[in-house]
Amino acid sequence: MRSGVIVAGGRSTRFGDADKAVAELAGTPMVRRVADRIAPAVDEVVVNCRGDQRAAIEAALDGYEHAVSFALDPEPDLGPMAGMATGLDAADAEYGLVVACDMPFVDPGFVEHLFECADGHDAAIPRPDEWYQTTQAVYRADTMADACERALDAGDRRIVAALDDLDVVVVDEAAVESHATLETFENLNTVEEFEAAAERLSTEQQCRTDSDYCE
Repeated sequence: MRSGVIVAGGRSTRFGDADKAVAELAGTPMVRRVADRIAPAVDEVVVNCRGDQRAAIEAALDGYEHAVSFALDPEPDLGPMAGMATGLDAADAEYGLVVACDMPFVDPGFVEHLFECADGHDAAIPRPDEWYQTTQAVYRADTMADACERALDAGDRRIVAALDDLDVVVVDEAAVESHATLETFENLNTVEEFEAAAERLSTEQQCRTDSDYCE
C-alpha cells in the first residue's frame, strides 16, 4: 500500500485573497488536479490542511477514486515541514509521497519511480539542480514524521534539517529526466502563473478532443 500526502495548509500569500488549493484551474480545483495526477501511483490520499480549509477541499475531492482522509494542522502556519509531519503521521502506508497542492503537473510515472527508489530506505528525494524537491518526494512515513518533529522541537523549520540522520536516496537530474520532464516540479504561486497554466491545460484538453485544433 502507498499513501499520497497532499500538503495544502499554506496561506497562498502571493495568490491574493483566494485559497489556491481549491481555485479552479482550467475547470478543475487545483488540489483535485494533483490528486488525480497521483492516483495511478497511490492507494489512499491524506490531505494536510487547516481546519477552515477542510470543507472546500473535501468538496473538491468528492467522488475521488481512492479513500481520502484529512490531517488537520493542530497549530496552523508553522510551515510545510509541520504539514508534512502531520500528514505523514496520519498515513496508513509504510511509504508516503509528499506533494504540494500547487504542483498540478506532477508526473505519476515519476512518482512510481520515487516509490521504487525509496524501497528499503528512508526517503527518495529529487535533486534536479542545487535544490532538493522535498515537496515532491517519497518518505518512510513514520521515520520522516518523527524526524520533522525533532527538527521542529529544535527550532528548525527547514525540511532539509529533518534529513540529516536519514538514509536518503538522491534522485539526480538524469534520473528525473529518464522518467519525466522538469515540468513535474512546476508550482503555481501567483495569479499570473495560474492563468498561464490554465491556458496551457485548456489547450491540451482541446487538443485531445479535436486533433485539428493543434494543427
